Amino acid sequence: MTDTPAKLVIRNIGLMLSGRMEEPVLDADCLIALDGKITEWGKEADLDTSEATVEIDAHGVTLCPGLIDSHIHPVVGDYTPRQQQLNWIDSTLHGGVTTLISAGEVHMPGRPKDIVGLKAMAIASQRWYENFRPSGVKVHAGAPVIEHGLEEHDFKELAEAGVKLMGEVGLGSVKDGKTARQMVDWARKYGIQSTIHTGGPSIPGSGLIDADMVLETGTDVVGHINGGHSALPDDQIICLCENCTAALEIVHNGNERAAVLTLNTARELKKLDQIILGTDGPAGSGVQPLGILRMIAMLSAFGNVPAELAFCFGTGNTSRRRELDTGIIEVGKAADFVLMDQAQHAPGKSMLESVQLGNLPGVGMTVIDGVPRSGRSRNTPPATRLPELVKGSLANGAGGH
Repeated sequence: MTDTPAKLVIRNIGLMLSGRMEEPVLDADCLIALDGKITEWGKEADLDTSEATVEIDAHGVTLCPGLIDSHIHPVVGDYTPRQQQLNWIDSTLHGGVTTLISAGEVHMPGRPKDIVGLKAMAIASQRWYENFRPSGVKVHAGAPVIEHGLEEHDFKELAEAGVKLMGEVGLGSVKDGKTARQMVDWARKYGIQSTIHTGGPSIPGSGLIDADMVLETGTDVVGHINGGHSALPDDQIICLCENCTAALEIVHNGNERAAVLTLNTARELKKLDQIILGTDGPAGSGVQPLGILRMIAMLSAFGNVPAELAFCFGTGNTSRRRELDTGIIEVGKAADFVLMDQAQHAPGKSMLESVQLGNLPGVGMTVIDGVPRSGRSRNTPPATRLPELVKGSLANGAGGH
């Protein structure tokens, strides 16, 4: 891994997306970061671009905050036994995703369900992804699946050890709202964020989680509100949208029709700021390196949402709900970006119009903490234009263009 560069300059940006729904497009063609943090952006003529350690010529492509996958199930390193697949996180980076958030390490073979074992695995998971970032991707892991027998002191111990997430409520033995609510309250007391499984069973041991239990449990995130995989009936999804102040998480591995229903309902209720995106992979459906991009394009196209707002679902909305230091173009936030352009020969007069027609953009480069991590994507369709790394080099010898 290369050291974080002192100064990153990205110039000739054609379009800068902010990640913020209040102002999704910024009037800027240049961005500067120091020591991996955003310091300023605007018109290049007004900025000091001298003494850059790393310089990128965007050649007119779009700069967007690095995408965030709010719902994954990692195991260890860049390997998932669920699909017997190596390097799935690196492939996800090639889909423009720079941050991943665990909803529970449920695919670990022999996952311990006793209290001592589940705490030990949660702490270990948090540690190994803190100590090892596959291809530079930020993986927030160590999300224990709650089981009967957990007490308040266990959550205090987990929080003191660095655990900040709770795995999906409903994937363990706790199936009733009263018990789950008690544990969610304990978790919240010690700064641990919670998610609940929503919909029909997904894996052996999970069960139906209906709207009543979701509301009674009161988690911070309504996990895969469009089902993971099976969605709730329409009236229950609408009920959740009407009554929840929590994040409404739409996932790739769910029901697409229910996803659009959630989006349309949230828009009517003026709650689009609650929409966040995940893939819910690796899972039985496989690994989806382009899952977040696909959800942005699908929701924009079928939900009639301007693409610049749809990109906020996978960036700033998630950042705010998950309390992250990435996903928004803002001073002090991490310099995590994806540079992309309209795919070659794709319909539409611009990248945004092409995405709103349901097409994927072509990813040309990713940057994490000011360090270029990948060049032209091996997974997206080829972009019409590509950014150029004028000064500096890609970390870990990652493939360029």
